[in-house]
Amino acid sequence: MTLGATLLAHEPAVRLTLFIALLLLMALWESVAPRRPQRIARLLRWSNNLALAVLNTLLLRLGFPLLAVPFASLAQQRGWGLFNLIDLPPWLAGIAALLLLDLAIYLQHRLFHAVPLLWRLHRLHHADLEFDVTTGLRFHPGEILLSMAIKLAVVALLGAPAIAVLLFELLLNGTALFNHGNVRLPERLDRWLRRLLVTPDMHRVHHSIDPDETDSNFGFNLSCWDRLFGTWRAQPGLGHERMVIGLERFRAPRELWLDRMLLQPLR
Repeated sequence: MTLGATLLAHEPAVRLTLFIALLLLMALWESVAPRRPQRIARLLRWSNNLALAVLNTLLLRLGFPLLAVPFASLAQQRGWGLFNLIDLPPWLAGIAALLLLDLAIYLQHRLFHAVPLLWRLHRLHHADLEFDVTTGLRFHPGEILLSMAIKLAVVALLGAPAIAVLLFELLLNGTALFNHGNVRLPERLDRWLRRLLVTPDMHRVHHSIDPDETDSNFGFNLSCWDRLFGTWRAQPGLGHERMVIGLERFRAPRELWLDRMLLQPLR
């Protein structure tokens, strides 16, 4: 059995193992080398953000008979999508699928900022009063379900190879934890990494209370899309230590509780 086939056969275990390992690694890194001091108790934020992540996982399992990777396998079997209509070497189809899936996530992210109804769902992610690894898990269930529907549509249109979809899912989940980390990278390393990848300092700008900064740095994996489409911002105006995280409307610590998070789009 090839490595790709092995990964596909054990997808849930691979994803869960990688998630737990990266979450623990980022939590340790944040404790050892934090980028910003945190003023809100970690117990309050982590318990509610993680509870929201568990709820979202359960809703996805209940709401969709097939998630992205098995749906990609079905699309291949049925001959759906671009890569099932053109003859490309498997390695080239895989790379192209990874790039196009990442572009789709970038465009979807911009859409959720631009459309008021979608912003009502997405603003929960921005209303966190601190910025750390669990912020990368803080999404409203409505956004999670809608995002999965969009992702399945993109997978069907592309006919993306199942192994490429699995690798993309692993990358997306991993980079969401990494680039929301309250971690300090050496300035030279950050400058080098962000030529290709979204770093925590780059993505933190996107969580600024300043609307102009909120509407920048939309990428999750690759930094090239922000450069290409003119949404790149190198640093926050006030600097990373002084910048304010969150939204003007939701500043009370009570807004960090799960019940208030679930009801936020209705308020």
